[in-house]
Amino acid sequence: MSKAQRTHYSLGKETGVGMVEILVSLFVLTIGLLGVASLQFTGTFNNVLAASRSQAELVARYVSEQLVSAAQPAQADLMGFASAMERHYATTFSYAGAASGGSDTGAPAVFAAHSPSTEPAGKKKYTLTIHAVSADGSSYELRAVPVSGSPQAGDGTLYYFSDGRKAWDQNSDGSIGGSEYCWSC
Repeated sequence: MSKAQRTHYSLGKETGVGMVEILVSLFVLTIGLLGVASLQFTGTFNNVLAASRSQAELVARYVSEQLVSAAQPAQADLMGFASAMERHYATTFSYAGAASGGSDTGAPAVFAAHSPSTEPAGKKKYTLTIHAVSADGSSYELRAVPVSGSPQAGDGTLYYFSDGRKAWDQNSDGSIGGSEYCWSC
């Protein structure tokens, strides 16, 4: 075999990377990088979402603490009582049956029956009750009645309604006048 034939023969047997192989490998690499970018975007988005939720929770907790510390104990307890009624509604789809013994009205089973609820019952200043629940269980009226003989005895009854209205029977006449639909009148 001549030198020219050998060179031609060896050139035909040499192997290398072809254009198609390079394009396929670039395609696979591109798909992989797009997957990594997608994961990075999703992770960043979820991280921002979690941070926003944490911030919202901190703000809500701060506002709640401010309301509780600024409000009178009976007002704070009525709001806590209303929250307990909402939790009861969320599990039973009705406000009915939230009182002791499963009844609709009377002493609550879902919250303390006295205020301040953080104190023992012997130091109560208000008695908390579910005064009324609608026939279909979709609304309620809560009351904080001052305990006779306590310093709050002449303060009048506090009311909280399921639609968010608040009332204070300042003159203790048993009815709520138009100017008494607030707790700071």
